[in-house]
Order: sequence, then structure tokens, then C-alpha cells
Amino acid sequence: MPIKNRFAELQGQIAEWRRDIHAHPELRFEEHRTGALVADRLRAFGCDEVVTGVGRTGVVGVIRGRSDTKGRVIAFRADMDALPIVEATGLPHASTERGKMHACGHDGHTAMLLGAAQYLAETRNFDGTVVLLFQPAEEGGGGAKAMLEDGVMDRWRVDEVYGLHNWPGLPAGEFALREGPLMAATDFFEIEVTGRGGHGAMPHQTVDATLAGSAVVMALQQVVARNVDPLQPAVLSVCSLRTDTDAHNVIAGIARIKGTVRYLDPGVQDLIRTRIKEVAEATAQAHGATARLDYMPCVPATINTPDMAAHALAAAQAVSPGVRTDIAPVMGGEDFADMLGQRPGAFVFLGNGASAELHNPAYEFNDDAIPAGCSWFATLAETRMPLTA
Repeated sequence: MPIKNRFAELQGQIAEWRRDIHAHPELRFEEHRTGALVADRLRAFGCDEVVTGVGRTGVVGVIRGRSDTKGRVIAFRADMDALPIVEATGLPHASTERGKMHACGHDGHTAMLLGAAQYLAETRNFDGTVVLLFQPAEEGGGGAKAMLEDGVMDRWRVDEVYGLHNWPGLPAGEFALREGPLMAATDFFEIEVTGRGGHGAMPHQTVDATLAGSAVVMALQQVVARNVDPLQPAVLSVCSLRTDTDAHNVIAGIARIKGTVRYLDPGVQDLIRTRIKEVAEATAQAHGATARLDYMPCVPATINTPDMAAHALAAAQAVSPGVRTDIAPVMGGEDFADMLGQRPGAFVFLGNGASAELHNPAYEFNDDAIPAGCSWFATLAETRMPLTA
């Protein structure tokens, strides 16, 4: 029976797992219930090893093939954490935890990798070892880095690592991928502008942090436009400006600015960081204030290794009639990049159909994508580590 047909039969069961996880979302490094569910399923499937508490709340499962003539080990990763969002879907399996929601499809990623694990543990039609990485805290918590610091790659001798993410707007069950940069590096920054507060009726006695902070926000808009090579994709977005007062008649003494920087070429980072600092300090000084920058690199760009991208493409073409390789890089970030920093591998997008966008209160993972996602994992295991005659 073709792999995809097998997962079409299992779709209802896997969807039930997914909906159970969806109804009980857990934020980063709080995935205790989800991790226990994953570990229990893996043990029930007959995995050779199941280890919990990896990277704090992550789970690792190991499945050995029928043979191991080459000693090859490939890892598959799925993220488990939810977001601090109030769900607005109204679905029967909607979140039971107000203010927490699986608005990025991690419930679907986890369920699909569980489905693949069940199949691989039953059939073991591969020569080598599959390591399943159920990762916590992808949403800004550094969960990939936490698992890496716990030694997942060395402990289980991983050679290659693969992962996927659902993608709204792409037809359900279809794939999109490219070699090289797929997703952007993600950095955050905070700028504290300090002036001298005072009475709103006496601005001449103050150094207005609101005015200085606003000028910094406007000045930052030229950092990418007038410093970064136009052929190098980069984004600088100021997302928050707050002061130390909300009164109608008080001039603020402190303004705090928060934002994010995205880019594909690592060489752009130092340029942007330097210019943010210079522009913020000089602009604040021009208004009689001072500025202090806190720049926080988060995750590098997600860069697919060419050979591994080719293997991921072949597996996608084997299970889906629709596979796009002309996709442009996107400026969203993904901490799977940290894993790619230690091992070669590839990351792909799996179509979620005409759903709401990611991180939207109305988002819902499309269960029709389950057979393709499970099949991709399983096919990749069997084709990357084929049994010898």
C-alpha cells in the first residue's frame, strides 16, 4: 500500500490527537501535558528509546530500522508550544485555556510527526536510525537551542535534520521549498531614550522624551533604505513606543522603543546594529536627550543545505502532486535554523489551504494536510536510508 494511502486511513486518528493538543495549549517551556502525551504515544508505538526532559520540556524518540549497515541517523523535528493569543475560532476543540492558543499549527506538526512515528515503528522499512525531536519553545523561547545544549545531535549521532511548517495560502497538502535561505534571521532591539520629564504647560523646562523617541522612530526608517544594499533583503520594524507616563499633562522623561530586524545575509547584521546605535544616539542628542541600545540576536537565517534540500524535494514530489521550488525567501524567522547550524538538513513548507494567517486568533490547522505531512517524513526516512537487498 502506498504510504500516502496508509496515512489517509490514519488521518482521522491523527486529527483527534491534533485536536486534543489544540484544546490544551501550553506556552513555551510549559509543554508538560503535551510532552507526556507525545512520550506515551511513542512508547505505545514501540519506539526503541523515549527520553523526556530534553531541552527542559522536549521529548526525543528513537526508531531503529530493520538493518543498520551504514550507521546513518536522520532526525525529524516538530515544535509543540502554543502562543499567548485568545482564540476566536469557535470550534468544538477550541482552546480550553483562555489566552493560550495553537495559532501557528504546532499542534498539527506534533500530530503529523507522531503519525509518521507510528508508521515507522510498525514497518521499519529503512536502514539506519530515525530520531524524533519534539521541541519546546519555538515561539521566541530558544527551544531548539535548549535541545542542542542538551546534546541531542551528539548523543544520538545525528547526521542530518529535517522539519516542516504549515503555510496558509498554499493548497493543502502541497509543498514549497528551496535550497539556500528560506527564512530570515530574527533579531530584536530595545532603545531607551532618556530626557527630563515635567509639566505639560512648561515644556521649556523639560527634555521631552516623547518627542525625542518619536524622532528616533522616524530616523530609524532610513537605516535599511539608505544603508543596506538594495539587493540584500532586510527589514527593520519599530513595533512599540511607550513612555513613563500616560497623563494628559505630564511630559515624559523616558521613552522605550521596541522592534525587530530581519535579514538573510549574516553580514548585514553588524551594519544594521551599528547604524541603529548611531542613528538613535545622534537623534536623541539632537533633542537634548540620550539613547541606549540593547540589541538581541535571536535566531540565524534558515538556510537549507543543497543536497538535503534535494532529498526533501524528492520526498515531497513522491507524496504530493503539487511541489513549488520557485518560492521566494520569507522574512519570518524559525529557530530550526539553530539545528541547521549544527547539522546539514532542510526545512519545507506544507500547504494549509485558505486558512487565516499564522498567529491570527482565527487560525486553524487544516487536517486535510495530515496525510501529506506524515507521508513526507516517512518517505524521507525510507528513501534517504533505503534497505539493501
